[in-house]
Amino acid sequence: MGDVFELTLDAMAHGGEALGRHEGRAIFVGYAIPGERVRVEIVEDHERYARARLVEVLEPSPSRVAPPCPHFGAAACGGCQWQHIDDAVQARIKGLVTLDQFKRVGKFAEPPILEPLPDAVGWEYRNHALFRTDAEGRMGFLSARSHAVHPIDDCLILHPLLSNLLQSLDMVYPEMEWMEMRAGTATGDLLLAFQSRHEEPPALEVDFPLSVVQIRHDDAIAPLIGLDYITEIVREREFRISATSFYQVNSAQAGVLVDLVLEALDLRGYEKVLDAYCGVGLFTAFLAPEASFVTGIEADPTAIADADFNMADADNVDLYEGLVEDVLPELDETLDAAVLDPPRSGLEREALDALAAHRPRKIVYVSCDPATLARDARRLVRQGYTLEWVQPVDLFPQTYHVENVALLTREM
Repeated sequence: MGDVFELTLDAMAHGGEALGRHEGRAIFVGYAIPGERVRVEIVEDHERYARARLVEVLEPSPSRVAPPCPHFGAAACGGCQWQHIDDAVQARIKGLVTLDQFKRVGKFAEPPILEPLPDAVGWEYRNHALFRTDAEGRMGFLSARSHAVHPIDDCLILHPLLSNLLQSLDMVYPEMEWMEMRAGTATGDLLLAFQSRHEEPPALEVDFPLSVVQIRHDDAIAPLIGLDYITEIVREREFRISATSFYQVNSAQAGVLVDLVLEALDLRGYEKVLDAYCGVGLFTAFLAPEASFVTGIEADPTAIADADFNMADADNVDLYEGLVEDVLPELDETLDAAVLDPPRSGLEREALDALAAHRPRKIVYVSCDPATLARDARRLVRQGYTLEWVQPVDLFPQTYHVENVALLTREM
């Protein structure tokens, strides 16, 4: 611990840290870029690897830029990790990280990774954000690799609707545990959800259109002002999204995901399609007009209620509330195709085996974690599928996170 030395970085690791080697060990360095020569200090020591603090950049990468946010850095906000990397380069690095995960985790010799699709703007994209409070009741984000709260007064990746809301709030509430802001970027809807240590609702007053809900410790939603949901529009279709329902953080890129899913499936109108982990019905809504029947599965009761509301005009959709690994084995339906959008942990083994037993000809897998996607793709290949392509999409500029859409097929 505390050793200081020079290091040449040669890759970016999954998790956003640059990687180099020193005396036979892998050294992970945050806020650095592959190709740089740096001076580092060991802060976390392990037998086979170590983590180091960036002390000085000796030979900077041509892709290094000055981060515009005053809160960016190891000792400050942990929300962004890559503001020091040129926007155009970030997407390319995410493609290389995806390639590495498919080689190392998925054991694919030549993974079919396509050129990444960047975000058109790179800033002001987040349609929701979760804030914590410090001991003084100030709101902020968690610091990098820490539970400490770093107070902020603005965030450059927030959509302007949320940035304006954050700066408009005049609130001191030490009892608050966390607060989440949501915006319908196409509708202008604004919602503030919070949870407090004591469940007695606070005194509130708003002088602009804003819905406020309290999330109780049993996850019940208690509307205090206005509605308990927002609406958002994707590809000219409106969606209801409740205060606790999952939804993609980047509304513009969510439309790109829909396009990729539909292009990959290339439905002809006769297919029966599974939408597993369907959430509020983002993909279901666009699958229904193209398929003969769509079956959606979602474990979150609030999200499945939203999906039911959003699919009110579709008479060829069935929705099931429950875990995919519980519902799918009992599903007595022929499946021609499947869309998967699981949480970061990927598919449970029981869900994957049940899916393979249904033998859909095409599987489109949407994933926010290239490691679990690579793992599950290898498992599906062992079940008789072929990995056709993987398309990285930058839904999360200025961070190391990457969304991927993969197509797997099997012969009938």
